[in-house]
Amino acid sequence: MSTPRSLLLPLGLAAVIGGAGGAALTVGAGSHTTTTTVTQAAVPATADTASTSGTSPVADTSAAPLTATQIYQRSKDAVAFITAQVTQRSSGPFGQVASGTATGTGFVITKDGLIVTNAHVIDGASSIRVKVGDRRPVTAKVVGVDTSTDVALLKIDTGGADLPTLAFADSSAVQIGDAAFAIGNPYGLDRTLTTGVISALHRSIDAPDGYAISDVLQTDAALNPGNSGGPLLDTSGRVIGINSQIESSGSSATGATGGNTGVGFAVPANTVRRVVAQLEATGRATHPYLGVASGDTTSGVAGARVGSVGAGGPAARAGVRPGDVITQLGGTPVRDAESLTSVLEGHRPGEKVTAELLRGGQTHTVTITLGTRPARAVTTAG
Repeated sequence: MSTPRSLLLPLGLAAVIGGAGGAALTVGAGSHTTTTTVTQAAVPATADTASTSGTSPVADTSAAPLTATQIYQRSKDAVAFITAQVTQRSSGPFGQVASGTATGTGFVITKDGLIVTNAHVIDGASSIRVKVGDRRPVTAKVVGVDTSTDVALLKIDTGGADLPTLAFADSSAVQIGDAAFAIGNPYGLDRTLTTGVISALHRSIDAPDGYAISDVLQTDAALNPGNSGGPLLDTSGRVIGINSQIESSGSSATGATGGNTGVGFAVPANTVRRVVAQLEATGRATHPYLGVASGDTTSGVAGARVGSVGAGGPAARAGVRPGDVITQLGGTPVRDAESLTSVLEGHRPGEKVTAELLRGGQTHTVTITLGTRPARAVTTAG
């Protein structure tokens, strides 16, 4: 059973790790500290191994493990230093309302200049400059942004040159204890390598739009402000996730967010690849929507207990009621509320899925036509 979200709140503040002026998370004077909560999900999402034309595929896994030095030498020139001139960041769960210069990290996924980073790195930016490896900084355009997964896709003009790229791994194959390597620009210190292990799997963190990002990788590789959007790599130098948030002990009196405490979070590569494929194709990403607020059961029965059902939403139209316990969705078992989010992400808007419900001690089966997730969450449930 997943850890209740409320029990984790006293442990500290998890903060997005985009830099500001190369030295802090928030941007400009009077910024608010970015906060989120962290929970553990019980069921991994369905891996999606499709890739778009020209986008880095899942890399070969047959090569012998590389040393940290080899990984750095092979990867560093595909890592980007991102500088965003911010006019005003959007309000929301992260509370980022500021202006100034924000810095972060990204990485190249196609030789013609597609670059992945976090959405919060470029939030509110009027202009974006990208420096890939040792190349001169150039202006980047935004291909698309998905605040539900904190992923953004940028494009730069390479002048006809082929850029070095990083390939994605299948993040569903990552195990606790696997070595992990982060390359980024903490505090403006470009292309810094830190090492560690995968310390936990299937975490859930809050996205900028208030929804939950599921199946997040937890690592003890040192991550600090400025690492946002950078790659978390495996022993083959493949991207297993985007470094996005850290668990921090708090903030200073000036509002600067605390640094690394040994608990960092990366959006998994399978999620990133699925979103990037949509952003490259259409400039936007869509996510399935069930239209319920759910919580864990208190009886020990596996499943997600429905607390409320959105009027006129997909679940309501299918006859789902408050108090129902969703035990399966689309044939996949649902163990708790967090796993419901994870299982749901394995489907598409408009798809018809069957749901098994426990109601009054009896099992009911309903067919739900999934909707498209609204722009901002009213609750963090699916």
